[in-house]
Amino acid sequence: MWKSVNNKLVNVTDESRVKFRTNISKSILLELNQLAENHNTYPNYLMETGLRKVLDDGTIQFKKENRPKDRVQYKTTYDKDLLEKVKQFAKDHKLFINDVIEYSIRFIDLNNVKDQNYRNRID
Repeated sequence: MWKSVNNKLVNVTDESRVKFRTNISKSILLELNQLAENHNTYPNYLMETGLRKVLDDGTIQFKKENRPKDRVQYKTTYDKDLLEKVKQFAKDHKLFINDVIEYSIRFIDLNNVKDQNYRNRID
């Protein structure tokens, strides 16, 4: 993001976002990448809308035996507060964080997703 300092724009790190690495289904990532491209956004912004919906609902119906077998390592950034809530939610439901992330994909809200320009905003 950019900040105006003494009438000059300075590129600064968004402190509200944190890097996080997990394992996600390769087929889900391919689907997310295509969806992100079609909607001028990033996969992690899409994931965040689904995660918020799952957290708001407070329930999850996930069968551990149905975990995908095609998981690959995925590194990206997430909203810090959201990620902490997801970690606690996963712990409370005795799941892994990647299980919650993969489950949340079906709840993506395309009407409330940030676009690619969000990361270049001026604060």
